[in-house]
Amino acid sequence: MINFTKMHGLGNDFVVIDAINQQIALSAEQIRFIANRYFGIGCDQLLLVERPVSENADFKYRIFNADGGEVAQCGNGARCFARFVRDKQMIDKDEIIVDTDAGQLVLHLTADGLVTVNMGTPHLRPEHVPILAESEALRYCLNIDGEDIAFAALSMGNPHAVIQVDDVQSAPVEAMGSVLESHPFFPQRANIGFMQVVNRKQINLRVYERGAQETLACGSGACAAVVAGIEQQLLDDSVAVSLPGGDLLINWSGRGQPVMMTGPAVSVFEGQITL
Repeated sequence: MINFTKMHGLGNDFVVIDAINQQIALSAEQIRFIANRYFGIGCDQLLLVERPVSENADFKYRIFNADGGEVAQCGNGARCFARFVRDKQMIDKDEIIVDTDAGQLVLHLTADGLVTVNMGTPHLRPEHVPILAESEALRYCLNIDGEDIAFAALSMGNPHAVIQVDDVQSAPVEAMGSVLESHPFFPQRANIGFMQVVNRKQINLRVYERGAQETLACGSGACAAVVAGIEQQLLDDSVAVSLPGGDLLINWSGRGQPVMMTGPAVSVFEGQITL
C-alpha cells in the first residue's frame, strides 16, 4: 500500500509520493494506472521525493508523465514538491535545494504561501534543446500539412517550442500540438507552447505537453515562452503569464541568468493506493 498526496499548481495536477519513508518501485504500467482518471487516482504527472544525490542538496526529485515516461523538469511540480516537503515536516527551511536529472533546483517558500523556483539557465543552442538544426536562430520553421509554422525553440531542462499566435483561444493546440510534439525535428519530442502577447508585461499561454497532451498550466512552458518573447524583443524582463489554470510571474534578466518562476501550490487530498 502506497501513501500519496494529490496536489495541483494552477490546475496542473500531480500525485506526490514520499519515496524516502516508504519503499517505492513503480513500473511504467503502474504509473499509467495511477495517472488514469477513471481507474486510478488521476494526474498529469507523478512526483517522487527521494534522498539527495549531491552533498549540498536536501532531496532528489523525479518526474513521470501520465504515459509512464520519466522527464527531467516540471515547474508546477517543483512548486508542489516544495509545498509537500514543508507540509510533511520533512524540512523546516524556506530555501530548499533539490537534485533533478536537469541539474539542481533552488525552491523558495514565501510568507504569502507562494513558491519561487529558480528554474535554471535556458539553453538555446540547437544541440542542447535538442533540435535538428545546424545553427541557432530566433525562429525555426517547419511545414505542417502545407502550412509553414514558425517557432522559437529552447530547453528549460526539457525541450520547448513556442509559437506566437494572435489569440490562444482559437489556436489549434490539440491538432498542431500533437503533430509537432513528436515531429522528427525534436529527437526527444517537445512541449509545444502557443503564446499570445498582450503587452510587454503580459502574455496568454496554452501548452501541449509531451506525454500529457494539453494541461491547465505548464511552469517550464511559461518560462520558455517568456524567454522566447524576451529574445525576440517582444517582452520586458518581468512577465505575468496567464494560463488556463491561473497566473504565474516569470522573471529573466537575459542570457547566462536563471529564470525565476513564482506561483501557488495546493494540496487537494491524501490517500492510499494498492497496486
